[in-house]
Amino acid sequence: MTVHSLSTAVEARIDRAARRVLDAGHQPHRPVRVFVTEFLVFGAKQAWACALGALLLGTMAVVHLTLPAAMRNDVLTIAAVLLQVAMLVFGLETVRELRVVLLFHVVGTVMEVFKTHMGSWTYEPGGLLVVAGVPLFSGFMYGAVGSYMVRVYRLFDLRFERYPRQWVLAVVAAGVYLNFFGHHFVADARYLLLALVVLLFARTTMHVRIHRATLRMPVLVAIGLVAVFIWAAENVATWAGAWSYPAQLDAWQPVAPTKIVAWFLLMTISVALVTWLHPAADSRRPRGARAAGPHRLPSSGPPVPASARRESSAFRDRAHLG
Repeated sequence: MTVHSLSTAVEARIDRAARRVLDAGHQPHRPVRVFVTEFLVFGAKQAWACALGALLLGTMAVVHLTLPAAMRNDVLTIAAVLLQVAMLVFGLETVRELRVVLLFHVVGTVMEVFKTHMGSWTYEPGGLLVVAGVPLFSGFMYGAVGSYMVRVYRLFDLRFERYPRQWVLAVVAAGVYLNFFGHHFVADARYLLLALVVLLFARTTMHVRIHRATLRMPVLVAIGLVAVFIWAAENVATWAGAWSYPAQLDAWQPVAPTKIVAWFLLMTISVALVTWLHPAADSRRPRGARAAGPHRLPSSGPPVPASARRESSAFRDRAHLG
């Protein structure tokens, strides 16, 4: 596998151009300059990973402000399809990543149909592109989460320590998914499941490569931050009328912060789905392995001044993503 197969052609060109600018002249590594560089690269990569979700949110806001209610569902669905096609055509997403997006789309749509039937939230009536009262654009919102997850995995070259066994994670994630259905009929086990998730990932850390620096972060912190971010995006989407919770039917109000717990649990499902399709790489090398092995963490020190090494550092050959 070549390093270019790990990214889209657009990303490879951006990476080469960005590294030429950031490393121009090999200036001394002053602490402030290093911090600012790493901070800006971190923000740029996060924005790039959020592309589909951000475009969907922006479209929801525009449609809400410009179109009558009867047209919104179908326009949003058509716009979501066009955005997804554009992501592929213009090299913002790979076909392999599309598999993750579609899987999230299916899993999310099934839950949407059930939840709207049970009255957990509602969509505006109207439109032809609807399944059991649920506009088809709803699945793209889950797909956007999947798109973000798999692109972050690649853009930040994530490596894990003490990652739980995949089958254990699958069992817990299945329990979380089933509880979203079952709590309407039996006792809600979300806080028990939350405790299981915390125990499962309590010792798991991930290594996040930004530009030159590689940071360590507890996985639970990362999941929590993403859950808060999605909750914030959900406030924008409900304000735009994409859907409404019962408390928002008379007048819009912020989504209850308790929804962060639900998103935290849904992130567990997301992690399970992504690492099922793209197995998690362990940052710990087998005893006696060569330092240049495929799972070695990138160095946080100065890069080797060879252009091939410098240009490929952002997209390392990860055979498990083949």
